[in-house]
Amino acid sequence: MERWRALTAEQRRGFAPLCPDVVVELASPSDEGPRGLTALRQKMERYRANGAQLGWLLIPEEQAVEIWTAAEAAPQRFAPAQVLDAAPLFPGLQIQLAEVWAG
Repeated sequence: MERWRALTAEQRRGFAPLCPDVVVELASPSDEGPRGLTALRQKMERYRANGAQLGWLLIPEEQAVEIWTAAEAAPQRFAPAQVLDAAPLFPGLQIQLAEVWAG
Protein backbone atom coordinates (compact mmCIF):
# COMPACT_ATOMS: atom_id res chain seq x y z
CA MET A 1 0.00 0.00 0.00
CA GLU A 2 2.89 2.31 0.71
CA ARG A 3 4.03 2.16 -2.92
CA TRP A 4 0.46 2.55 -4.21
CA ARG A 5 -0.12 5.65 -2.07
CA ALA A 6 3.10 7.19 -3.42
CA LEU A 7 1.67 7.21 -6.97
CA THR A 8 -0.06 10.24 -8.42
CA ALA A 9 -3.79 10.10 -9.16
CA GLU A 10 -2.97 9.91 -12.87
CA GLN A 11 -0.60 6.97 -12.37
CA ARG A 12 -3.31 5.14 -10.40
CA ARG A 13 -5.81 5.53 -13.27
CA GLY A 14 -3.56 3.87 -15.84
CA PHE A 15 -1.18 0.95 -15.80
CA ALA A 16 0.57 1.52 -12.48
CA PRO A 17 4.38 1.62 -12.70
CA LEU A 18 4.78 -0.91 -9.91
CA CYS A 19 6.54 -4.23 -9.78
CA PRO A 20 4.93 -7.03 -7.79
CA ASP A 21 6.71 -8.34 -4.70
CA VAL A 22 6.42 -11.95 -5.92
CA VAL A 23 6.75 -13.07 -9.54
CA VAL A 24 6.15 -16.57 -10.93
CA GLU A 25 7.17 -17.42 -14.50
CA LEU A 26 6.31 -20.77 -16.04
CA ALA A 27 8.45 -21.84 -18.99
CA SER A 28 6.34 -23.23 -21.82
CA PRO A 29 7.47 -25.65 -24.54
CA SER A 30 8.15 -22.65 -26.81
CA ASP A 31 10.56 -21.34 -24.15
CA GLU A 32 12.62 -24.53 -24.12
CA GLY A 33 16.24 -24.42 -25.14
CA PRO A 34 18.95 -21.92 -24.37
CA ARG A 35 17.42 -18.94 -26.17
CA GLY A 36 14.03 -19.26 -24.52
CA LEU A 37 15.37 -19.76 -21.01
CA THR A 38 17.86 -16.94 -21.51
CA ALA A 39 15.00 -14.57 -22.31
CA LEU A 40 13.06 -15.70 -19.24
CA ARG A 41 16.12 -15.26 -17.05
CA GLN A 42 16.59 -11.74 -18.39
CA LYS A 43 12.96 -11.05 -17.58
CA MET A 44 13.46 -12.36 -14.04
CA GLU A 45 16.49 -10.11 -13.66
CA ARG A 46 14.43 -7.10 -14.76
CA TYR A 47 11.75 -7.96 -12.18
CA ARG A 48 14.41 -8.14 -9.48
CA ALA A 49 16.00 -4.85 -10.61
CA ASN A 50 12.58 -3.19 -10.43
CA GLY A 51 11.86 -4.27 -6.87
CA ALA A 52 10.53 -7.83 -6.87
CA GLN A 53 11.55 -9.49 -3.60
CA LEU A 54 11.04 -13.06 -4.81
CA GLY A 55 10.86 -14.69 -8.22
CA TRP A 56 10.23 -18.31 -9.12
CA LEU A 57 11.12 -19.52 -12.61
CA LEU A 58 9.50 -22.92 -13.13
CA ILE A 59 10.98 -25.15 -15.83
CA PRO A 60 8.61 -28.14 -16.26
CA GLU A 61 10.76 -29.96 -18.81
CA GLU A 62 13.45 -30.35 -16.14
CA GLN A 63 11.16 -30.29 -13.08
CA ALA A 64 13.43 -27.49 -11.94
CA VAL A 65 12.91 -24.15 -10.25
CA GLU A 66 15.19 -21.15 -10.16
CA ILE A 67 14.62 -18.94 -7.14
CA TRP A 68 15.48 -15.28 -7.57
CA THR A 69 15.62 -13.01 -4.52
CA ALA A 70 16.49 -9.38 -4.01
CA ALA A 71 19.16 -10.42 -1.50
CA GLU A 72 21.07 -12.83 -3.75
CA ALA A 73 23.20 -11.86 -6.76
CA ALA A 74 22.46 -15.12 -8.58
CA PRO A 75 19.43 -17.41 -8.57
CA GLN A 76 19.42 -20.71 -6.73
CA ARG A 77 18.42 -23.76 -8.79
CA PHE A 78 16.60 -26.79 -7.42
CA ALA A 79 15.94 -29.95 -9.44
CA PRO A 80 13.92 -31.95 -9.00
CA ALA A 81 11.68 -29.59 -7.04
CA GLN A 82 8.42 -30.72 -5.45
CA VAL A 83 7.40 -27.85 -3.17
CA LEU A 84 8.06 -24.13 -3.20
CA ASP A 85 7.83 -22.23 0.07
CA ALA A 86 8.17 -18.44 0.15
CA ALA A 87 8.91 -18.23 3.88
CA PRO A 88 10.39 -16.26 5.54
CA LEU A 89 9.71 -13.45 3.02
CA PHE A 90 6.06 -14.40 2.49
CA PRO A 91 4.91 -16.85 5.18
CA GLY A 92 2.07 -19.12 4.09
CA LEU A 93 2.80 -18.88 0.37
CA GLN A 94 3.51 -22.41 -0.78
CA ILE A 95 3.07 -24.24 -4.08
CA GLN A 96 2.94 -28.00 -4.57
CA LEU A 97 4.52 -28.63 -7.96
CA ALA A 98 3.16 -32.11 -8.83
CA GLU A 99 0.23 -30.66 -10.82
CA VAL A 100 2.47 -28.15 -12.57
CA TRP A 101 4.90 -30.88 -13.62
CA ALA A 102 2.01 -33.13 -14.74
CA GLY A 103 0.95 -30.44 -17.23
